[in-house]
Amino acid sequence: MYALSTILAYIATAQDRRDEKGATAVEYGLLVALIAAVIIGVVVTLGTDIKTAFTTVESKI
Repeated sequence: MYALSTILAYIATAQDRRDEKGATAVEYGLLVALIAAVIIGVVVTLGTDIKTAFTTVESKI
Protein backbone atom coordinates (compact mmCIF):
# COMPACT_ATOMS: atom_id res chain seq x y z
CA MET A 1 0.00 0.00 0.00
CA TYR A 2 2.90 2.34 0.78
CA ALA A 3 4.32 1.84 -2.72
CA LEU A 4 1.02 2.73 -4.34
CA SER A 5 0.68 5.93 -2.34
CA THR A 6 4.28 6.83 -3.16
CA ILE A 7 3.68 6.30 -6.87
CA LEU A 8 0.50 8.39 -6.77
CA ALA A 9 2.31 11.17 -4.93
CA TYR A 10 5.09 11.11 -7.54
CA ILE A 11 2.59 11.29 -10.39
CA ALA A 12 0.81 14.22 -8.73
CA THR A 13 4.03 16.19 -8.31
CA ALA A 14 5.13 15.32 -11.86
CA GLN A 15 1.88 16.78 -13.18
CA ASP A 16 2.43 19.92 -11.11
CA ARG A 17 5.91 20.32 -12.57
CA ARG A 18 4.58 19.83 -16.08
CA ASP A 19 2.00 22.57 -15.58
CA GLU A 20 4.63 25.23 -14.85
CA LYS A 21 4.52 28.00 -17.40
CA GLY A 22 7.34 30.13 -18.71
CA ALA A 23 10.95 29.40 -19.35
CA THR A 24 13.54 29.36 -16.64
CA ALA A 25 16.85 31.16 -16.77
CA VAL A 26 18.56 27.90 -17.68
CA GLU A 27 16.35 27.46 -20.72
CA TYR A 28 17.02 31.04 -21.81
CA GLY A 29 20.74 30.42 -21.35
CA LEU A 30 20.57 27.32 -23.54
CA LEU A 31 18.69 29.23 -26.24
CA VAL A 32 21.27 32.04 -26.20
CA ALA A 33 24.10 29.51 -26.39
CA LEU A 34 22.44 27.76 -29.34
CA ILE A 35 21.88 31.04 -31.19
CA ALA A 36 25.49 32.08 -30.54
CA ALA A 37 26.77 28.74 -31.84
CA VAL A 38 24.71 29.10 -35.03
CA ILE A 39 25.97 32.65 -35.59
CA ILE A 40 29.58 31.59 -35.04
CA GLY A 41 29.13 28.65 -37.41
CA VAL A 42 27.69 30.87 -40.14
CA VAL A 43 30.44 33.46 -39.75
CA VAL A 44 33.16 30.81 -39.86
CA THR A 45 31.58 29.09 -42.86
CA LEU A 46 30.77 32.16 -44.93
CA GLY A 47 33.45 34.52 -43.65
CA THR A 48 36.11 33.61 -46.19
CA ASP A 49 33.60 33.61 -49.07
CA ILE A 50 32.41 37.10 -48.17
CA LYS A 51 35.99 38.33 -47.81
CA THR A 52 36.84 36.87 -51.22
CA ALA A 53 33.80 38.54 -52.77
CA PHE A 54 34.75 41.95 -51.35
CA THR A 55 38.36 41.49 -52.47
CA THR A 56 37.17 40.66 -56.01
CA VAL A 57 34.94 43.72 -56.11
CA GLU A 58 37.74 45.90 -54.74
CA SER A 59 40.23 44.68 -57.35
CA LYS A 60 37.77 45.30 -60.20
CA ILE A 61 37.11 48.84 -59.00
